[in-house]
Amino acid sequence: MLRARNRCLMSHLNIFSPDFYYSVVGVMLVLAVVVFVALHRVTAGYGMMYNRRWGPSVNNRLGWVLMEAPAFVAMLCLWLFSARRVEPAPMVMGMLFLFHYFQRSFVFPLKIKGKSRMPLAIILMGVIFNVINAYMIGGWLFYVAPEGYYPVSWLWSPLFISGVLVFVAGMAINWNSDHIIRNLRRPGDTRHYIPRGGFYRYVTSANYFGEFLEWTGYALLTWSIGGVAFAVWTFANLAPRARKIHARYVAEFGDEYTRLNRKYIIPYIY
Repeated sequence: MLRARNRCLMSHLNIFSPDFYYSVVGVMLVLAVVVFVALHRVTAGYGMMYNRRWGPSVNNRLGWVLMEAPAFVAMLCLWLFSARRVEPAPMVMGMLFLFHYFQRSFVFPLKIKGKSRMPLAIILMGVIFNVINAYMIGGWLFYVAPEGYYPVSWLWSPLFISGVLVFVAGMAINWNSDHIIRNLRRPGDTRHYIPRGGFYRYVTSANYFGEFLEWTGYALLTWSIGGVAFAVWTFANLAPRARKIHARYVAEFGDEYTRLNRKYIIPYIY
């Protein structure tokens, strides 16, 4: 009787059961709305908004590695321990995710200039967020999606191809925008400058627009509720911060900035 009860309990705790998976995604979608509202009131203290009130901090480069690498590791484990690890379509989609997070975890931090710091509290929240997102994507691709949901023909379907094009376009915009920001100052210069060029012609936070576009493309190429939740979370997390960066530029540069007539994060819309 006790063994039967234990087996029943374990079946309910199976993190790859559809019931558990959809519960997590549902909770994350609700939390995205909460976070979107909260971040209009609370400013995450990292980057140009760094604030010592957020507590102990580490070097910005190390902070980005500690925060982003868990998503890479989590997805890699989900892939390698799955019975579907050699299925072409899930494997390709998993590799796109891994490619993004390899760059974000191990390449992007090496290019960071300056001596900025990142609070450990921000890193911890980022780790939780990234691991759950890896679960929503990797859990769906390699465990929860119905058998045969992604045949090899998925790789030349209109959904996959259009999603990849949007994903790659977003990545290119994100990388180019980061490059522009990194090169605003000469060595030793501490002044602030208005980012110009690329998609900064249209929005204050072109790097955030690129990242949102990436995950919108990923939701399309996977055609999954987990992909949609990730894209929604990306917007909920970055859009309020883009508004605050916009307000800071307006306060610092005044008419010089407002005359540019930029939106916050999505060209011509928001």
